[in-house]
Amino acid sequence: METVFSDDPLDVALKWQSLGAPRLHVVDLDGAASGEIRNLDIIRNIARVMLIPVQLGGGVRSMETIKELLKIGIDRVVLGTAAVEDPDLVTQACRSFGEAIIVGIDAREGYVATHGWVKNTVRRATELAGSMKSAGVRRFIYTDIHRDGTLTEPNFAAVAEMIETTRLPVIAAGGIASLNHLKILQKLGAEGAIIGKALYTEDINLKQALTEINPI
Repeated sequence: METVFSDDPLDVALKWQSLGAPRLHVVDLDGAASGEIRNLDIIRNIARVMLIPVQLGGGVRSMETIKELLKIGIDRVVLGTAAVEDPDLVTQACRSFGEAIIVGIDAREGYVATHGWVKNTVRRATELAGSMKSAGVRRFIYTDIHRDGTLTEPNFAAVAEMIETTRLPVIAAGGIASLNHLKILQKLGAEGAIIGKALYTEDINLKQALTEINPI
């Protein structure tokens, strides 16, 4: 069962910006499942009015899509399923766009899942990260699927392993529910954290978090 916190993504984006968010993370969930961007008009409107950088993932499977998203103002493009199914695309994208490309690794029990978490694979998250580093990737987002949206706690051990394996900036996601979680992730060396549900449920106050933890 899905929970809808708002039917106006642009209004929500403006709210987080006004509260001081240093960066906005957007996922086209329809695109992640279908394999192509499904909400381009909404994404374009968000990118147009944001004063802060916007990164986007979900359904990005071609150079044409990457170019289109960067053209409309998206700052960073997240590649997930493509990292597993089309590593040559990742290599090409990194060569062309450098820091604008992030690989998102979504893992269930340490193994990568793709297509909006619908398809399981036999690839370990750390192995994929290593091959993507060799392909030129400079930054990762690591999401523990079992923890995502649960408001329990992040998989700290897995995040630490990903940081140790890649020796590159890693943004943590999944299960973050308190300021203490953010402080632990910072101690572990995470470059940043993606906070979703905890903001909507007010388990984390964004202004307080930004005061106590220096965002990157």
